This record gives sequence, C-alpha cells and structure tokens, in this order.
Amino acid sequence: MGLISAHERMANAKLRQAIALEAARLMYERVESEYFTAKRKAARRLCRQWVKPEELPSNAEIREQIQLFARLHEGDKRTEHLREMRLEALWLMRSLRAFRPRLIGSVMTGHVRKGSDIDLHIFSDSPGLVADLLESEGQQFDVERKQVVKHGVSRVFTHIHVYARYNFELTVYAEDQAHYVFKSSITGKAIERASIRELEEFLEREYPGINLEREFREQEGTVDPYPIYRMLLLPLDNAKQSAKWHPEGDVLYHTLQVFELARQHRPYDEEFLLAALLHDVGKGIDPYNHVEAGLQALEGVITDRTRFFIEHHMMAHDYLSGQLSSKQKRKLEASPDFDDLMLLRQLDDGGRVPGAVVGTVDEALDFLKELARENG
Repeated sequence: MGLISAHERMANAKLRQAIALEAARLMYERVESEYFTAKRKAARRLCRQWVKPEELPSNAEIREQIQLFARLHEGDKRTEHLREMRLEALWLMRSLRAFRPRLIGSVMTGHVRKGSDIDLHIFSDSPGLVADLLESEGQQFDVERKQVVKHGVSRVFTHIHVYARYNFELTVYAEDQAHYVFKSSITGKAIERASIRELEEFLEREYPGINLEREFREQEGTVDPYPIYRMLLLPLDNAKQSAKWHPEGDVLYHTLQVFELARQHRPYDEEFLLAALLHDVGKGIDPYNHVEAGLQALEGVITDRTRFFIEHHMMAHDYLSGQLSSKQKRKLEASPDFDDLMLLRQLDDGGRVPGAVVGTVDEALDFLKELARENG
C-alpha cells in the first residue's frame, strides 16, 4: 500500500469539511433529519466517486457546522428562544409527571436550531395512557409507531408528536427502562438528560433570578393560537367543493395551494400568510356562510389586518366581477391593505390546480411560528 501524500491528505480534509458543511445545511434547512442520511446525500452531491464510510465526517463535526449556521442566521434570538423552549419543556414535563419525563436533545444541550423540536423520553407500558392524559388536557398530538432495524435487530418505537407553541417529540419507553443509560449517536457517551427537578435546578443556575412559578402564571393568561388554527384546518380535508369552481379537490388542498403561493409573494408578511392559510376555515363549520363562521371561530386569535383579509376575500371577488356598488368599491379601495387584498384574491383563484405540490398543515404552521419568532 502506497503512502498518502500531504497533498492528498489536505484534499481529503477539505472534502470531509465540505461534506460536513453540506450535510449541516441539509439538516439546518430541515431537508434531512438524520445525520447518516444527510452525510450520504452530501457526499453524493459533492463527489463523483464512492466515499468510504470512515472518510465521511462524524456526527459531531456536522453538529458543529449546524451550530455555525444557527449563530449566523439567528443571532441573539437563538438564546432567547432556547430559554423559552426550556420553560415550555418544563411546563409539559410537569403535566406528564406520572410518566417520569426526561428532557434530552438540543434543548437540553443548547444546540438548538431553527425548527428544533423539544425531545422528551417518557416511560410507560401503555402509550394509550399518555395519549389519554394529553387529550384530557386539550393537547393536539399524533401517535407514530416507527420500526427501526439496528445490528440486525428490529424494534418498534412509539413517538408522540405534540403540537404546541413549540413542537414536542415524546419517545415512549417501557417503565423498567427509566434508569437505563441511553447513548448519544454523536458522542457515543451517555446522553445529557434532566428530570423535572434537575431541569428546575438547571434553569435556576442557567438564568439567575428566574422565578419559575411567576413565568408559568404569566403564561396561563395567554392563548396559544396555533393549536386552534390546526384544529380548524385539519377537518377541511373532508370538505368537498364544486368541481366546476374547484377542480383541485377538497378545501384543505386548495388552502395549502394558496398558502404556498402567498409564501412565494409575501414570505415576510405573517398576517398576510396567516390569512392565506385560514381564509376558508369556515367551510369546515358552515359551508353556506363560511366567512362569518370562520371569523367567529378565529375571534381573539388573529390580528385586525388578518381579519380584514378573511372578511373581505369574497368581496374582492365581487369587486373584480363588477358586482359591488360605487360606495362599496370606494370603501374597499380606501383601505391601506387594498392592494394586498387583491393579491390574496389573485392567489385564491390561482390555488386551484389539480396535482399541485403542497406542504402539510404542520409544515405551514411551523413556518408561521418561526416567522413570528423572527418578527418578535
């Protein structure tokens, strides 16, 4: 076997760093969620020849690059969001006290990035009991059972995804595993984790002067609107429409098309995007008077500007077709949001394409949550 020259070693190091950077970009932008998949995809994009597994960057190298992306793109807000996420974690953990919850992952270690979930381990021989508790507290969630094959052994893991101000992923383990030492896929060492008491003590050390009970009392008076939006959007999947006017199909598919178009035109305008996503939610309540039904359901959880768009999106149709009186037209034109209203009308008409590619409700809401945090 010949010796590797200094030039070759330098080239290999540069390639390894480039793969780590590309894999980090894929994970930061949520294109990929697994380190292994991200580094293999990055290697295929950057190399014409096959790369040996030992020549690929480690998970730790990729995580370091992800944090670089986070610091560059999120700045000081990242620190503020981390604090909020840790408090949110403690809030849910207290609700799940009976299942001995443990905070793990990026919120525990501080390695959060845009779109990070809050990861908890919980311990119960019956995931149904966990679901019953979440349901009794009005939480919105999905239960996912995922089969994983490792070292030739197949196991099924139960994940519960909770949709709140920040999204959670709960992994349910058997009760007798509560004291098992789980290993990190990044470092190979025991993962960092915290019980309720340990997290409370950690928060008091990390944020001197914090008053946890006061923080939670202040939160009690606020309404998290995103579960309400989700609750109103999901039933639209079963709300059918006239094929003459809506060849694309159900109301939800139409709504997600309009949202995607709005994101192309106004990616920075949270109120406009929210109106695009929610303009037809009333069709799941009263299809014959969907504007009023939607506004009643959204009372108190949207701004006046978003309300204006939803309230007048059908009137904008009448404006274009010449069905409004001169007085109604002048009143509509006098609004500072008239041009944006007419854009929404244009996008509403454009969101009627059979087979168009759209995201999911949760992806749309996650985008809006991140935008809201960026806008403060």
